[in-house]
Amino acid sequence: MKVKVLSRNPDDYVRETQYDIQRVPRNYDPSLHPFEVPREYARALNATKLERVFAKPFLASLDGHRDGVHCLAKHRTSLSTLLSGSCDGQVKVWNLTERDVCALSKHTKDLCVEIVVRFCGTSFFTVGDDKTIKQWKMEAPAYGEEEEPLNTILGKTVFTGLDHHQKEGVFATCGQQVDIWDEQRSSPIRSFTWGVDSFSSVRFNPVETELLASCGSDRSVVLYDMRESTPLRKVIMKMRTNTVCWNPMEAYYFTSANEDYNLYTYDMRHLDKPVMVHMDHVSAVLDVDYSPTGREFVSASFDKTIRIFPKNAGHSREVYHTKRMQHVICVKWSSDNKYVLSGSDEMNIRLWKANAAEKLGVLSPRERQATNYNQKLKEKFQYHPQIRRIARHRHLPKNIYHQAKELRVMKAARHRKESNVRKHSKPGTVPLVAEKEKHVVTVVK
Repeated sequence: MKVKVLSRNPDDYVRETQYDIQRVPRNYDPSLHPFEVPREYARALNATKLERVFAKPFLASLDGHRDGVHCLAKHRTSLSTLLSGSCDGQVKVWNLTERDVCALSKHTKDLCVEIVVRFCGTSFFTVGDDKTIKQWKMEAPAYGEEEEPLNTILGKTVFTGLDHHQKEGVFATCGQQVDIWDEQRSSPIRSFTWGVDSFSSVRFNPVETELLASCGSDRSVVLYDMRESTPLRKVIMKMRTNTVCWNPMEAYYFTSANEDYNLYTYDMRHLDKPVMVHMDHVSAVLDVDYSPTGREFVSASFDKTIRIFPKNAGHSREVYHTKRMQHVICVKWSSDNKYVLSGSDEMNIRLWKANAAEKLGVLSPRERQATNYNQKLKEKFQYHPQIRRIARHRHLPKNIYHQAKELRVMKAARHRKESNVRKHSKPGTVPLVAEKEKHVVTVVK
């Protein structure tokens, strides 16, 4: 004998308190929900529109310098501390939570070229046009105490770049050559040259800490190993590279900021051609910095904008600009992956959100759940034409818009000319245009 009994558990439909949300049962059988896809598409479209409505990336401006901001440095252990150096030799230590100056020091009356924080975060180094390397303590001087450097090293030539080792008391400088210094010595422990007049930038690898890269005046990017007596490899590009930045999560990848308006991501094991070419700037790219996750990087350009690129995409996902911001000289991505900082010619440091539409502060569980749901919907329908058009649209200043349009016309004309030359060339011969383009990148071992 079979007996069927209806069993209802009150916990499934009764609220614990009067403030709880009513529990509604749902059957996930797709046959019962014929309008699920159109409903989700409408939600994704609304979420995409609202994202553009609430995209307000600019947060604050830190003013106080009396000349253009030339360099920025992140603190190794404190998220709220930022160091900046200006063209008049003034170095400031900022507290970002209070948006105020913590400490102030004067390198020289000349240009402060580069600042770098020691790996422990207790002091920082500066180099300038006066051929000196100075070490300063991080704390502000006590009342009545004069601001004096902890250590001063006098070099033979002008220094143009500086970077510190991630784990040891070793730092590197560049000028007429790349020098490796020990903090306890007044002369370099190792020097590297490779037929270059001068170097403009040097960077340590944050993963493989014995490796470093530098940019030369002969349009080259040179790789070094501190354990070797000679440089490893050299890449000669079509135009000069201003700076490089290593990926903090993938040891072999680095991105170079070039004068030809592009950024190039290379795998140091295969330097014959770049892994990715990142295009969108309309003037020389001056600085680049990776996010702590290694998935994105931010670039600063002479065209008065900063752009955020995914590491494996050729075009930027965000472009930030303001009416008053001039040529952007330096840029940094904060260590908590939330903010981007930029320094420009008109003496201001600007703080931006890394994700323009992200809500700052503490989110309630329902807000976080709604945000994640909308994000998944946008990813699901990201290739639909209307949603893709809204998500990709960015307002640009008129001059940048026209310059980008002009570059597209020039590129199309160049491509059309190359195709015509190849079409009319004799079989078995190499066209002159293809012959020129073949030697854009040269690898020297």
